[in-house]
Amino acid sequence: MHRMVFINTMVMGTLLTVSSYSWLTMWLGLEINLLSIVPIFMQKNNMLSTEAAMKYFITQTMASTALLAAVILLLMENEFIFPQMNLALNLMMNSALLTKAGAAPFHFWLPEVIEGLSWNNTLITLTWQKIAPMIMLMTNSISNSLLTASIMFSLLASTLSAFNQISLRKIMALSSINHIAWMLATMMISLSTWTSYFLVYSLINLNIVLTFKATKTFYTTQLNNFANKNKMTKISLMIQFMSLGGLPPFIGFLPKWLVINWMTKNSMIAITLIMVLATLVMLFIYMRMVIPSLIMATTEPKLNSEISASWLHATNMMNIGSMLICTLILNSY
Repeated sequence: MHRMVFINTMVMGTLLTVSSYSWLTMWLGLEINLLSIVPIFMQKNNMLSTEAAMKYFITQTMASTALLAAVILLLMENEFIFPQMNLALNLMMNSALLTKAGAAPFHFWLPEVIEGLSWNNTLITLTWQKIAPMIMLMTNSISNSLLTASIMFSLLASTLSAFNQISLRKIMALSSINHIAWMLATMMISLSTWTSYFLVYSLINLNIVLTFKATKTFYTTQLNNFANKNKMTKISLMIQFMSLGGLPPFIGFLPKWLVINWMTKNSMIAITLIMVLATLVMLFIYMRMVIPSLIMATTEPKLNSEISASWLHATNMMNIGSMLICTLILNSY
């Protein structure tokens, strides 16, 4: 019961931030969201979740303090905050918001926090908790130089760190940092492109996390557990990871396609090339996890999956079919 109350206030905090006209009210929404999410993270008889909640709280509080200080100092100079008004304070604000979103080079807390969370809380952190800081970054008209630097750092940090990981939660966190780079790139285009990217990313994440939760899988070595009996689960997971990596013809490619199209039209060839190459490295990491369980002879699983085949069929068809439908719609314009 108390969890539902905190989830309601968490949602309310984000909606307050997104719909607000005042910087102080936006900050207030972030604080309501933070104070609601910490009790959600904490679980009885689980020291790891308590530690993760504390790490999350300390990091977010530091970012909130920097954000509030920058807002107050800017408002002391002028009644209205303009992006070009004070570059140092503007950089301070944007750095605090990038920290809250988990973008590199302010990303170090994210894998550590997620490692101690349950799959449900991991999903909340990777999706819902990104909305408020990202919308605030768009409102604040982030400078292109800081945006480009954060994109580069996010791509580099996520690809290099994911190579030696065996924890699926850490891999999902580093994957999130990689996708944040693409979401930051969509900020240069429009809010609708960002929304499309975020919805597709959240949907794929939901499918992957629910599969891991149902099969009680936390490490790459456990992926073989649902090898022989749960062939549908295994194929589904492979499709979802290929979609997450942005491989055509899956739906995960669509928002990346929109970003690549806009950036090449605006002569941003170098950064586009780096983004595509970094995503290919992440795709290799995803495939390295899933392919061994697909081709190796494995023992019978110890755990039975609770996922219904019809649900998996539906998500897979959506993944493959949506791209075709979107292509037809885009071509008709």
